[in-house]
Amino acid sequence: MIRVLLAGGQRLPREALAAVLSGTPGVQVVSQVSLGTEVVSSAQRARPNVALLDADLPGMDGVSAAARLRSILPDCRVIIVTAPNRPDVLRSALAARVDGFLSKGASIDALTDTVRRVARGDRVLEPQAVAEAMHGPGNPLSTRDIDMLRLAAQGRTPDEIAAALHLSPGTIRNNLAAINRKVGARNRIETIRIAAGRGWI
Repeated sequence: MIRVLLAGGQRLPREALAAVLSGTPGVQVVSQVSLGTEVVSSAQRARPNVALLDADLPGMDGVSAAARLRSILPDCRVIIVTAPNRPDVLRSALAARVDGFLSKGASIDALTDTVRRVARGDRVLEPQAVAEAMHGPGNPLSTRDIDMLRLAAQGRTPDEIAAALHLSPGTIRNNLAAINRKVGARNRIETIRIAAGRGWI
């Protein structure tokens, strides 16, 4: 029996995924968590064979959670699931020595096949994601840059972003201008469009 831990920040998609896997012969979902910070403690209690982690977990991202899990429970194999066109996430996942990498656009058959193959010791990386990681541009943005840009994408003003991040408005304006330069965009709207299109925010 393959014992699976599921980690996803959004309840409905996570529970739908759990229902699919629970209906797969030979697979049992033994734990579900919503935060990256819950992954290791839940795995220590449930003892899964495979952990299926969303790359964009709140609290601690999926790749960081995977690295912690590998160090504490090395027998638990890890699959990272992410939005398409995220070569930066694949590179980080490979550095964390994950066992599988799958995009959220994958079919149910691809998902269940990946879980089975990873559980028996194979390493399964989606070929298209690998090609994008090798040839696509990496994410030049820092975690703080991403936080600022996500708030800007919500329509927040520099003053509102400053209040949310406990920084001065001047610092925010300077950093947003620097982010435009990093992305190679002429203005904030273009920066948000490019960053969203490449899956950076």
